[in-house]
Parts: sequence; C-alpha cells; structure tokens
Amino acid sequence: MVMAVSFERYGRLYYLDPGPHRPRVGDKVLVPTDDGPEVAECVWAPQYVTEEIGGLPLCEGIATTADLDRDEQNRQRRADARVTAKRLIRQHGLPMKVVGIDFVDRRPDVDQLVIVYFSAPHRVDFRELVRDLARGLRARIELRQVGARDEARLQGGIGPCGRDLCCATFLKDFEPVSVRMAKDQDLPLNPLKISGACGRLMCCLKYEHPLYQEFNAKAPAAGTHVETPAGDGVVVGHNVPSDTVVVRLAASGRRCACSRADVCSPRQQYEASSTTTPDAPPIVDVPAEGVPAEGVPADDVPADDVPAQAEVTAETVEEPRRRKPRRRRRVHHDDEGDSPQ
Repeated sequence: MVMAVSFERYGRLYYLDPGPHRPRVGDKVLVPTDDGPEVAECVWAPQYVTEEIGGLPLCEGIATTADLDRDEQNRQRRADARVTAKRLIRQHGLPMKVVGIDFVDRRPDVDQLVIVYFSAPHRVDFRELVRDLARGLRARIELRQVGARDEARLQGGIGPCGRDLCCATFLKDFEPVSVRMAKDQDLPLNPLKISGACGRLMCCLKYEHPLYQEFNAKAPAAGTHVETPAGDGVVVGHNVPSDTVVVRLAASGRRCACSRADVCSPRQQYEASSTTTPDAPPIVDVPAEGVPAEGVPADDVPADDVPAQAEVTAETVEEPRRRKPRRRRRVHHDDEGDSPQ
C-alpha cells in the first residue's frame, strides 16, 4: 500500500508506506526526515497499487496533540526568524533575499537550529550577519544559498498556464532545458513567452519534446508535395498534438488537415503494392504447340494435338534463334562502268 503526504498546503507530494496505520485524507501524520519526525498532512489515503514499490519511508503514526503543538510553535518561530533575518540584512546592506526558513529542534547534536535559505546574484560575505542572527534568535544559524529554480520551488507560485508551479508540486529533479526544444515545438523565441517564474526556460518544454522529435522524424517537412484523400497539395504546417499535417490543396487553394499516416510515403507505397484491381482481365499464357495449358491435365488434351514425339523437351518449346542477316559484300572493279557479278 502507498499513501501521499504534503508538508505545505498544495505543496509537493511525498509517498510513504503506511504500515499498520490507516489515516484518512486531512489527518496529520508523522513523517521521518533527516532532522527527526515532522508533521505532515495526508493527501492520499492508503491504497493498494498494482506494482510492488519498495524503498518508501515508513509512516511513524498519527500525530498526537503534543506533536501538533510543537509543529505550531515551530511555524511561529520560522515566521519570527524570517522577520529578524530580513531586518538584519537591510542593516548590513547585503544583496540577499530570504527565500525560506527551517527550524530544527529534534537533531541530537544541536538544541535548536535555524536554516536560512537565501538567493543572491553572487557570493556574499555574511560572517557578521551570522553572528547577529545567532545573538538575536539564540540558536545555531546556517545560511544556504540557492539558485533561481530552487527559489521558485521554495516560494511557490502560479505559472503562465494558470496552475501551480511544477517544481513546487511534483517535480523532484530539474532536467536540462534548451532553446532547441522551443524551436522544435515551433514556439516563439521570446524570453517572456518561454520563461517561467524563476526567469529560466520553462520546465514543461521538456515534457512534449520527445513527441515532437518523433513526429518531425516521420512527417513530411513543410513545402513537400504530398498526395491526400482530398487531392494533391503542399505541406504548410504541422499539428503535433492531433497528429495531423496541414496541406494546401493545389486545385482549390484551401487548407485541410490530414492525418500523418495519410500523407506518409511509406504507407502510400505499401497500400499501392498491396492493392489489386478486381476488374482487370486475367493474364493467360498461351502455351506452345503440343504443350498443355497450365491447370489442364495431360489426359484432357485431344489426341490430335499430341505431337508424335513421346517426350517434349525444352528444345522443342524453345523459340528458334533468329539469325542476323548477312551484309552483302560490295565488289569493287577497276572499271567504274562494270556491274558487279
């Protein structure tokens, strides 16, 4: 069985093995982490799956009242630490932006630990900032710089499609995305059109790129003359999601959408080779004299047509070789008036 939990509302899903526990949707459960068990909300109730999935962390049970009180206190401490960190950054005049705060109080080696995630355009000397934060928060401080994609993941937000950011919901790893993917999908190369909330290329460009590669490898290119059920025409565009090709007909000039399979040359050649014409007259081979026709038994041949030879050989059936006419040799005489003999 598998269940899914989330630490934040509409946040990323984490899958667990429920073990003997059967929480319902909305219940608070304990999730094992590197810093000790943390409280999370059950999003998917435990359910059976068709395939065996191993290696999932085991749910540590339903959160008690003490666990819920501790989680609420940590939330308040994170909010206070964010305000204090922003105030001290302004005082020191550092080009830093606080992205997230983690408060750890169950690690055996430390009593209280505050992890500050920040973004900056370059490396920052924050030694004095760490001392002031430790004095103000009375805890051990760790500052970790993150990139633009991780910043969008931690903060969350709404993408150009109107949905929650993929990196903040279900993406686990950031795969490389290139401008070539946008070109293959015929997207405008305007940075405002193909960039996400982080300012980098949108991660969703990677989703359909293999489909576009397969389509472009098999479909006729733009400008190719093709034959369609509606007539001959020229390819003027592609529609990859619907697996169709836009063709401008030569006769009427109008555009029509045809299936990729209808205009592919390999399929047309296959259909042309496998199609037979039922109205065409059958081809009958006329046998040589004395040789029975194909499919007719030798006993059914009239006796008058049987040759005198007891055995018909290939030499009898073979057509006699034609000889080239010999060229007449012209006889030349010393006297021009004499005729040849």
